[in-house]
Amino acid sequence: MDTLRTYLGTLAPDEQAVFAANAGTTIGYLRKALSKRTRFDGALARRLDEQSGGQVSRSELRPDIFDPPAAACADPDSDRIVPVEVA
Repeated sequence: MDTLRTYLGTLAPDEQAVFAANAGTTIGYLRKALSKRTRFDGALARRLDEQSGGQVSRSELRPDIFDPPAAACADPDSDRIVPVEVA
């Protein structure tokens, strides 16, 4: 939700309305949902992500549905030392 709030803050009011309309909702609904911390349905979370060019993460809006981006997943073996045999 925080990325959505931040993203909307970067847009002028008319741009916010266009963004919301392109995502299939209204800026009034988005504002109300932000103030009440309403959980968006998966389809809206996906459209908000797509319309923002990924700046509003669908996995942040609905982590129960969408996996975090691959870059955000830590490699569990990144701190392991693997011996290499030299021929």
